[in-house]
Amino acid sequence: MKKLFLIIGAPGSGKTTDASIIAERNSDKIAHYSTGDMLRAEVASGSELGKEIDSYISKGALVPLQIVLNTIISAIKGSDRDVVIIDGFPRSVEQMVEFDKLLENEDEIELLSVIEARVSEAVARERILGRAEQAAPGEQRSDDNEEVFVSRMKIYNEPLAEIQNFYTDKNLLKIIDAERELEPIVAEMEEFVKKSANL
Repeated sequence: MKKLFLIIGAPGSGKTTDASIIAERNSDKIAHYSTGDMLRAEVASGSELGKEIDSYISKGALVPLQIVLNTIISAIKGSDRDVVIIDGFPRSVEQMVEFDKLLENEDEIELLSVIEARVSEAVARERILGRAEQAAPGEQRSDDNEEVFVSRMKIYNEPLAEIQNFYTDKNLLKIIDAERELEPIVAEMEEFVKKSANL
């Protein structure tokens, strides 16, 4: 049985960084996948699916549901660790509902918690646009600019209350203040994951 944690957070909340540090520190027990990374890897492979995914990502739009769900379920089942952290999912009410239905019929995966790395829009903006300014030529991500940031924030915020309520009702939502320095955030998240998964 795979024990699953989902991490949601605004662009710039640090969710991918937090999760990767936790996975690195516990590499024998915890695997980490970022939906963004999984999808970008598909794009980098140059496959037809990758080209289709890229046509959405480059605009800051959501990748179609079935593509995302298939990518996620196969990554969880294919992992050689018992605990899996996925960040950047769910991003819409539809993703949340369909994923919940999938999990109901899934004996191999148990969702233990949805962690929200919470930051204000001002902090998110400063981090994302700061990242764009510091990137070396050729290293800047195509989605790190003001216009795309505004679009991504809107996409993140629109379903947020419904997603929070849904997982709160299931007693699965854990909120972590992600505006602090990196280490206390990671320490709190890591302790929570290990305790919940009995590691």
